[in-house]
Amino acid sequence: MLASIFVLQGFDAMVNPERVASRAESVVQPLAERVPLIPNDTEQAVRLNGAVQFAGGLLLGMGRLPRLSALAIAATLVPTTLAGHRFWESDDKQERAAQRIHFLKNLSILGGLLIAAVDTAGQPSLGWRAEHAVQSARRDAARASQIAEVSRKAGFLAGFKAGTKAGAKAGAKAGAKAGTAKAGAQAARRVGAKAGAKAGAKAGTAKAGAQAARRVGAKAARKAGAGASLAGRRPPR
Repeated sequence: MLASIFVLQGFDAMVNPERVASRAESVVQPLAERVPLIPNDTEQAVRLNGAVQFAGGLLLGMGRLPRLSALAIAATLVPTTLAGHRFWESDDKQERAAQRIHFLKNLSILGGLLIAAVDTAGQPSLGWRAEHAVQSARRDAARASQIAEVSRKAGFLAGFKAGTKAGAKAGAKAGAKAGTAKAGAQAARRVGAKAGAKAGAKAGTAKAGAQAARRVGAKAARKAGAGASLAGRRPPR
């Protein structure tokens, strides 16, 4: 029902623009100077306005692109009302009263069109979708930060354990050759655990931390075990 008047009125404006061209002159010319899309010829501008109303009315009546079509019709209704119902310029009381009624009628229709333009038909609006997307991105970022922190801690723990184990094994082996297995193992545990934990923390994940810790811990442990073996070979004073 809201679209029917615009289908009829728009078709009439396209076929017979001269009927309202004289009244639209005072509105078309100022708009044409400011908006390049509006033609300078008043009749052509009336035809264009009628075409938008006709097409928008058909789309709105069929339920196709209702928000866009309602917004387009609302844009054409403003100059139509200002051109056709200038009640403040009429000297006759009855004519002024009649034009005021038409002006307020169009103003009411404009309100209905604006409501139709923002009606989402139960679907989320663009603003809600944008806000929801931002909130979802923030949650994903916070979750990724938590996972990274857990992985770092797991890598540190795995590196500490793997470094201690690799250091003890390498130190015991080096110390056994020198006859000081106990001293070599103890020194290797300390050095290997420290180096392995550091390598595991840098690796960031438990699996990568364990692998890095085995390499670094074993290397550090061999050095510590070799030092302990040298100390075991020195004769007592």
